[in-house]
Amino acid sequence: MDELLERVRADFERTEARAAYNAAQAGEALLVDIRYAAPRERDGLVPGALVVERNELEWRLDPRGSHRAPEATGHDLRVVVICDEGYASSLAAASLHRLGLHRATDLIGGFQAWKAAGLPVTP
Repeated sequence: MDELLERVRADFERTEARAAYNAAQAGEALLVDIRYAAPRERDGLVPGALVVERNELEWRLDPRGSHRAPEATGHDLRVVVICDEGYASSLAAASLHRLGLHRATDLIGGFQAWKAAGLPVTP
């Protein structure tokens, strides 16, 4: 698994929590929380993040898809995928790259890094 993560992460530049926050605040990135309901309920939410559970991610972010989220405006959209600790989000970002979302990336350390950085969290 470590080798797979290393390979997929080589295809994009991952982002730190503060940089993701700043990009979202500036309207330069869409934060997408792929955690399942239980961890979201336990730990809280990233304010303003689009919540899309991992099993629906490609359907909701494909700009040409019939089930796309309104936020999925085009292939140039910068998406920062957030999971709990930064592992599943790397695989999800790689999948988004295969859909043509070439600016997709993930949050190093996931939601736990976001929280540890003291960034906003809502219950």
